[in-house]
Amino acid sequence: MSKLIIVESPTKERTISAMLGRGYIVKSCWGHVRDLPRSSLGVDVEHGFVPKYVTVKGRAPIIKNLKALAKKATKIYLATDFDREGEAIAWHLLETLRPAKDVAERITFHEITVRAIKEAISHPRPIDMHLVDAQQARRIIDRLVGYSISPILWRKLQKGLSAGRVQSVALGLIVERELEVELFKAQEYWSLQARLVSKRGGQAFLAALVKDGKDKVEKLDLKSKEQVDKIVTALGGAAFKVTDVKESSMSRVPQAPLTTAALQQAAHRAFGYSPARTMMIAQALYEGKKLPEGTTGLITYMRTDSISVALEARTAAAEFVAAKYGKQYLPGDTSKRFKGKQKFVQEAHEAIRPTDVERTPEAMKAHLTDDENKLYELIWVRFMQSQMQDQKLAVTAISIDAGQYGFRASGSVEIFDGFRHIGLSSDREGENAEGDLPKIAKGTMLDLREFIPQQHFTEPPPRFNAASIVKALESNGVGRPSTYAPTIQTLMARNYVTLERKVFTPTELGRKVYSRLKDYFVKIVDIGFTAKMEDLLDEVAQGKLSGKEVLTDFWKTLEPDLKAADKNMVVAKIEPVETDEKCDLCGKPLLMRESRFGKYLSCKGFPDCKFKVGLTKTGERKVVVATEIPCEKCGTKLVKRIGRRGPFLACPKFPKCRFTKSLPKDEAAAPADGGAPVTSPAQVVDTPPTTAPEGPAVT
Repeated sequence: MSKLIIVESPTKERTISAMLGRGYIVKSCWGHVRDLPRSSLGVDVEHGFVPKYVTVKGRAPIIKNLKALAKKATKIYLATDFDREGEAIAWHLLETLRPAKDVAERITFHEITVRAIKEAISHPRPIDMHLVDAQQARRIIDRLVGYSISPILWRKLQKGLSAGRVQSVALGLIVERELEVELFKAQEYWSLQARLVSKRGGQAFLAALVKDGKDKVEKLDLKSKEQVDKIVTALGGAAFKVTDVKESSMSRVPQAPLTTAALQQAAHRAFGYSPARTMMIAQALYEGKKLPEGTTGLITYMRTDSISVALEARTAAAEFVAAKYGKQYLPGDTSKRFKGKQKFVQEAHEAIRPTDVERTPEAMKAHLTDDENKLYELIWVRFMQSQMQDQKLAVTAISIDAGQYGFRASGSVEIFDGFRHIGLSSDREGENAEGDLPKIAKGTMLDLREFIPQQHFTEPPPRFNAASIVKALESNGVGRPSTYAPTIQTLMARNYVTLERKVFTPTELGRKVYSRLKDYFVKIVDIGFTAKMEDLLDEVAQGKLSGKEVLTDFWKTLEPDLKAADKNMVVAKIEPVETDEKCDLCGKPLLMRESRFGKYLSCKGFPDCKFKVGLTKTGERKVVVATEIPCEKCGTKLVKRIGRRGPFLACPKFPKCRFTKSLPKDEAAAPADGGAPVTSPAQVVDTPPTTAPEGPAVT
């Protein structure tokens, strides 16, 4: 009889099957097997918030197969992910399969390697019901928010709208930042530098004006060129003398190993990856890649908010550093190096790191895609740097008097590269921009080469990009590693925000939704309240509170707001705007409408005339090309659409039929199979903006 190991994903199934061989059957449950129903609230609010679970659509055959295998197995290992969600999936499997007593056990591992899997099998444990309770409470809270507030938005504003516990806070951050940008008024200010050189000759250097008499010259003190000109005039003929030279040393500590949020931020800065794209690539690295020695996971679990590193991994890194770079690059004990930097740590995870430091990015390059190689290098470098010696710098500060005015020059020189011995080119963005200064003694007289006045303007706060919105959510304790990417995707899918030039801008729809939420559900969009909920869920996970207690208190807060909003929120349906364009079919005016999928044009004669066409972000009609290619699912003639990744083929019956097909690069440039651009009413293909897919390649 075999031992049955159940994991979430087919990839993990294949990887672990290859590792363990005979005696084990590894099967995937394809994620959650039970969940709350999509058609109703699914929570008995009146009787202790009891969830009403149903089998997830499409999972019935999988459950049937798992039950058959479970009956024959001598041992069942529930090997789902090592977090709340994974713990809940394991519990749902146990409740669904109902194996004989003591047959099923829970195993967890941070990495998918032979050593880690066998170690987990040798140390099974019961399911942690505190983690399950925390996951259920979180799921029910999210359901209460989404299924209670969203219907009100539908009735009062527009169908298809939604609210969410983390989603609405993220929307609020983006909208409020946009308001700050709009209200911002730039202020002019000036700076003054002097290019100086010792009277004995040597290297010239720049010094900045920092003092006027006894007063410091602050950033915004010089408000006009006239002020600068007066100072330059006053300095005419002044003697420049070095009054002080301070030399010191400083150390620059490497960054901590990567958490999920830090990985998403670093990947966006270095490569422009979206959080969703980063997590997809990281998932592939975690679940296993084919190597000459066999399939194995290359990184540890990628959903974590911990920066801790196991002793075994620290030891391996130290041995590698000593052998490869020299013992001078070893920092000593790194176990407490980053202590105190952790905040809102949820589970007992490790940081994201390579499973084997000997697998260098160079060695793995031939086995990975370009995206995988980039991300693996980022993870490997960041981890290795965290286990290396500090960078050492010599710092010089020179004070200079010129009449009543004071100037200052500063610079730094690297004397030991430390962790900077390795790194990515993109890591150098935060490096000290100050350069080397000449050796110069106190009392040295200087010659003025030139004054360099510069005009500046204050800048508004930057709009959020994919990295900074994740950082804002994480630093405020809103959401968890698994929520950042789907939250951003939801905001864009709902047409609450748009991503242009790599920054998020709220749409009119997003502004209106946030305004209503802020007026009637102030705590739902409040950062402090949402962060507090995360803390309470942490306490549930630790067994300090019950999920029922948290849910009861939350509902006491939400229920009165729901009643007030339902009663008092004014109905303000988003009305269409008549345009100058005429309907391609009947000639009546076209109306511009906005849905959660974006803006589109539709005929004023609806429902008699059902013409409609989606609009691009720039307000142009989406190009649709008719083809003679039949859909492989329903037989309808496909159309060529333009997605974020370029042209692709799609079924015009979307969403009823979701068939899409990528186009080769050489075919994407020309109409498919002789299809022609839509130029006449007879050629119009239905392109409802609410149903336009983005193609199979979109991440």
